[in-house]
Amino acid sequence: MRRVTLFLNGSPKNGKVVAVYGTLSDLLSVASNKLGIKATSVYNGKGGLIDDIALIRDDDVLFVCEGEPFIDPQADSKVPEGLSGSHTDWLTLNVGGRYFTTTRSTLVNKEPDSMLAHMFKDKGVWGNKQDHRGAFLIDRSPEYFEPILNYLRHGQLIVNDGINLLGVLEEARFFGIDSLIEQLEVAIKNSQPPEDHSPISRKEFVRFLLATPTKSELRCQCANLQGVKMLCSNAEGASLKLCNFEDPSGLKANLEGANLKGVDMEGSQMTGINLRVATLKNAKLKNCNLRGATLAGTDLENCDLSGCDLQEANLRGSNVKGAIFEEMLTPLHMSQSVR
Repeated sequence: MRRVTLFLNGSPKNGKVVAVYGTLSDLLSVASNKLGIKATSVYNGKGGLIDDIALIRDDDVLFVCEGEPFIDPQADSKVPEGLSGSHTDWLTLNVGGRYFTTTRSTLVNKEPDSMLAHMFKDKGVWGNKQDHRGAFLIDRSPEYFEPILNYLRHGQLIVNDGINLLGVLEEARFFGIDSLIEQLEVAIKNSQPPEDHSPISRKEFVRFLLATPTKSELRCQCANLQGVKMLCSNAEGASLKLCNFEDPSGLKANLEGANLKGVDMEGSQMTGINLRVATLKNAKLKNCNLRGATLAGTDLENCDLSGCDLQEANLRGSNVKGAIFEEMLTPLHMSQSVR
């Protein structure tokens, strides 16, 4: 019967002596139970992968891994005397359960003022916690940490498909990798789809309007509604500030009979618009161009028409109770027949 001593990968401590029998899978099963891990491979002390049980001799010292590369347990002790602070030694990080092997210089040299540099510049200064395999514990997301570690290695920002750049940016900010933050912000901005400022047709606008519940807020600020036809439509409480209803071809917008209670149309261009018998109670029409508009029979109760241009507008039969006509651009003549 052969006996071997099993250690966790990279650790020369807390070994377990076990008997070797059966197949390599049997040995891995025993190693998993003894060391409390999910063993997948076994190496000898020189880093050689054991792939056949026949290669194991009595009293061999073996190192058990969970899929990560072999870590020399004597790496730290092999640093030449006087170079213990030169950052040439290797170390392993356990980031959110995933292992990364790198050099101390990688974590320190490129961003000397970062959190990672302060954590690993001098051994033991931060009192970093280590797991049972000697890897330094870092409670962060491994998928977002990987691009940062690679950036510290070669200075290039490379992010695999499916990795959210915002997550990498948050990790860069957390670790204080200043030179990477700006690159990520630019990359995120460039990855955003361009804003669609293309105009919608009058037909599309009316379709959206008709599909909007009466209690929902509708915003069409700065919209181009040239010659729109919205007869008897319900736009109560909508925001239509700075909209353009004027069609250069002479086609006039028609909102006859529309429900425009409480609508905000401040600053809109509405020359010749047809608002006959529409309801504009409590609406805001400050500084609107209503030259030549048809407002006959329109309910303008408590409507704010301050600063409006109502030249040649038809207000016959309209209700202007409580309406505000301050700072009018043109005088309102009695011939326009308001009641």
